[in-house]
Amino acid sequence: MAEVPAGTVLLDDQALRRTLSRIAHEIIEGNPDLGRVALVGIQTRGVPLAHRLRRLVAERAREAPAIGAVDITFYRDDVHVRGGGAPLHPQPIVRSTSLDFPLEGKTVVLVDDVLYTGRTIRAAIEALFDYGRPERIQLAVLVDRGHRELPIRPDYVGKNLPTSRDERIQVQLVEIDEVDQVLLVQNPEESSHG
Repeated sequence: MAEVPAGTVLLDDQALRRTLSRIAHEIIEGNPDLGRVALVGIQTRGVPLAHRLRRLVAERAREAPAIGAVDITFYRDDVHVRGGGAPLHPQPIVRSTSLDFPLEGKTVVLVDDVLYTGRTIRAAIEALFDYGRPERIQLAVLVDRGHRELPIRPDYVGKNLPTSRDERIQVQLVEIDEVDQVLLVQNPEESSHG
């Protein structure tokens, strides 16, 4: 990837819309029985992405997959909680998990904004298994930025945007950030997320 200035818009709202449209088509093509598919967004930005993909799939295939959300806070390998004492590190915000359908027999498409090390996805899979055992798990990500630490590969990728470790991909969505765009920003103290 060529040198890109920090804070550069890599995807604007129209490019993001086209990218999600393509992912929705690929999900339809990869899953002939959409009645057995569930889109599960990983908190936080994976959830609105999953809802958008569901709408797009329903528009094109006339069938809406089940929808859910999973919070991975307590499944992360970088969260340390101490009993009784003050936490040693800033603690993440706990959000809700919503899986209002049985996972058994389903193809669960985990949806996230950025794939980085793979640790978020590992945690999401572990969280899912606490709720049931899906027939299959697929992964849809808006951006794959590389730097995998675990053998995790997405089934559906919006954009491959290789980065250096001192850069970060920042996805902004209207539902949370009041704007749709994907930015490349400098972040010299990149923590192990994704």
